[in-house]
Amino acid sequence: MIYKIRIILDTEEDIFRDIEIEYNVSLEDFHNAITQAFGFLGNEMASFYTCDDNWNQDEEIPLFDTSESNAQVRLMQDTPLSSIVTEDSPKLIYVYDFLSMWTFFVELADVEKKEDGKAYPNVLFSFGELPESPPEKHFEADSGPEFDTFDNYEDLDFDENWN
Repeated sequence: MIYKIRIILDTEEDIFRDIEIEYNVSLEDFHNAITQAFGFLGNEMASFYTCDDNWNQDEEIPLFDTSESNAQVRLMQDTPLSSIVTEDSPKLIYVYDFLSMWTFFVELADVEKKEDGKAYPNVLFSFGELPESPPEKHFEADSGPEFDTFDNYEDLDFDENWN
């Protein structure tokens, strides 16, 4: 089976790639297909995140285990694409280069039969050019009156001379 997947850069401009890829490849192979489709070198850390229908991030599946705990971490190389992306759960979030935070929305568009003699992965459609630098991220926790300034410590609920 072949997955037809759209990968959309999280930006105001429309920048996306449509890729067809075998459903049973590893997430690491899918990561490599995405980096090639967007023109990245592929030498930066990356992770996929499972998510719900509203793109709320859930489990992380990293390229490498960088955790400091002894807990089992599911890695890209050990995780088949088909075990994460299904018609019932068609969405993923992909983050490339944690210093730059290139963030992509990944969504399964269709499932088809494999065509004999055709090479996969295959970029079906490419729209928009990748900007020189990643789009700026705005996080909800970084906004609001309580985060506007730390010049006035009287408004904060702690003793600044605690030691």
